[in-house]
Amino acid sequence: MPCVPAPLIAPSILSADFAHLADEAEAVRRPEGNGADWLHVDVMDAHFVPNLTLGLPVVESLLKATDIPIDCHLMIEDPDRWAPPYAEAGAHNVTVHAEAARDPRMLARDLHAAGALAGLSVKPNTPLEDWIEVLRDYDTLLVMSVEPGFGGQSFMPEVLDKVRTARRLVDTGHLKVLVEIDGGIGTDTVEQAAEAGVDCFVAGSAVYGAEDPGRAVAALREQAAHASPHRTSPTRK
Repeated sequence: MPCVPAPLIAPSILSADFAHLADEAEAVRRPEGNGADWLHVDVMDAHFVPNLTLGLPVVESLLKATDIPIDCHLMIEDPDRWAPPYAEAGAHNVTVHAEAARDPRMLARDLHAAGALAGLSVKPNTPLEDWIEVLRDYDTLLVMSVEPGFGGQSFMPEVLDKVRTARRLVDTGHLKVLVEIDGGIGTDTVEQAAEAGVDCFVAGSAVYGAEDPGRAVAALREQAAHASPHRTSPTRK
């Protein structure tokens, strides 16, 4: 079980210019190696969440346009059916919602068989304790710090209790997941999330609303690294 360096920064293209996604991906891929670790792609189906974004064809196009690992967050109904094709297409990490999956343990195995890391996401009001055993089959835990469905929402600090719980379980060897957070992450919230134990930070407007998205990524990473007592986290390949 190899370790990956933390913190990781995953810019969310939900805040990017959809008419120029290849250029927006390039804007955070700084050639000196200080750019985005993952590129976060929010897939919404207007059923599981009240919004519609993009789907597999756009992800396939992005995979051809960038070498940044694609981090797919599927806010969709029936992920047991629809998630594996994202892994088969070449996504690095495919995250499904605990609240939507019928058989999350089998789904994790299907995602691994298709060549991706498997992620499990929980909404702000979903108790983490209900999913700890299931998380033994997963590589990443995505804690939502806003209600899923729309970008630009305010950070919910109360979810950091779930992050702290997950961090303790990882540090004591009970879980082997990378802890990711999504929602309202920016210069004013990244440090408290890092202190709680987050490894990977999804940032939308804080990156793509900046004059220089690449520099914004580097600045967020520096802030998180300064605040975090955790430099590495185990995750499966």
